[in-house]
Amino acid sequence: MNIKLKSVIFTCLLLISGFNEVQAERIKDLMTVAGVRSNQLLGYGLVVGLDRSGDKTKFSQQTLKNMLKNFGITIPASIKISPKNVAAVAVHAELPAFAKPGQTIDITVSSLGDAKSLRGGSLLMTPLKGADGKVYAIAQGNLVVGGFGVSGSDGSRISLNIPSAGRIPNGATVERIVPNSFSQGNHIVLNLNNSDFTTANRVAKSINEVVGLGAASAIDATSIRVNSPRKPSQRVAFISLLENIDVVPAEAAAKIVVNSRTGTIVIGNHVRVMPAAVTHGSLTVTITEGSLVSQPAPLSDGTTVVTPISNIQVKQEKNRMFLFNPGVKLNEIVSAVNQVGAAPGDLIAILEALKQAGALRAELIII
Repeated sequence: MNIKLKSVIFTCLLLISGFNEVQAERIKDLMTVAGVRSNQLLGYGLVVGLDRSGDKTKFSQQTLKNMLKNFGITIPASIKISPKNVAAVAVHAELPAFAKPGQTIDITVSSLGDAKSLRGGSLLMTPLKGADGKVYAIAQGNLVVGGFGVSGSDGSRISLNIPSAGRIPNGATVERIVPNSFSQGNHIVLNLNNSDFTTANRVAKSINEVVGLGAASAIDATSIRVNSPRKPSQRVAFISLLENIDVVPAEAAAKIVVNSRTGTIVIGNHVRVMPAAVTHGSLTVTITEGSLVSQPAPLSDGTTVVTPISNIQVKQEKNRMFLFNPGVKLNEIVSAVNQVGAAPGDLIAILEALKQAGALRAELIII
């Protein structure tokens, strides 16, 4: 084999390997480990120190009374308090998997009442509970608010972004561990982010090629069961190995997604159109209202009369027709639509008509 032929073969191998590398994705980007998930936390608290931008709701006043009562300060029921520097808020956060007591997480604070702004406020100690009612974190700190609002005495108001919500970075301290099933059993389950039978089968094959035959088996279009060590340290190393295995995912099914509110249309690569002829045209009707003044003849006893007059103009564009050949691909569909100058609303109507006619080989999803 001469040097020139060897060079050509080597170049082809490089191109093939580069193509496969582009197509392949890590299991880490395609799947998650069953049982390893975050948990939502929610709490109710008070934000104080506001610049007269608090709320006037009764539940915020009641909360303030209850808090003062816990500190030994009792306010008679006959006395009404209405501080303008206090706001009742909802506090929510996401507790990551394996979070340990003493670690901190970010929290989001949102006004529950009619507070105008939370800028400059401080959140008092607020317990954050999970769905089971147990306290998993304690939140407290100064708010960071990205928006602001100003108002005038005449009722005019200008605001930028949302001043009634803010965040506190590292504003909550974890107090309890969330139990999980990570170290239980002699196997783990990997769940695909997007269910697909072909991708699940390819993942199982790729794992078996690296770990050993029979180590992984696809349960369904989403889950793959993999035999793993029972010892936690060995299981962590084993999952690290699995996460970095490259898999070529299956191509998505033929779909067309239409957002009827924004006019956004996304057409998948495998969308096909059977033989069909499409015509597109529009009719524009313009009606303008005017008045006509009628003057009487000289030396007559008539009076000036104003009569309304309507002008109606009808304009119809030339019908545009284009023909789809068998098995038309995505680029040909886009080219044909661009030639007729169809707006997003018109394109939606054309796609729906093609689907009704049975000429569209794709799932049409309208959201």
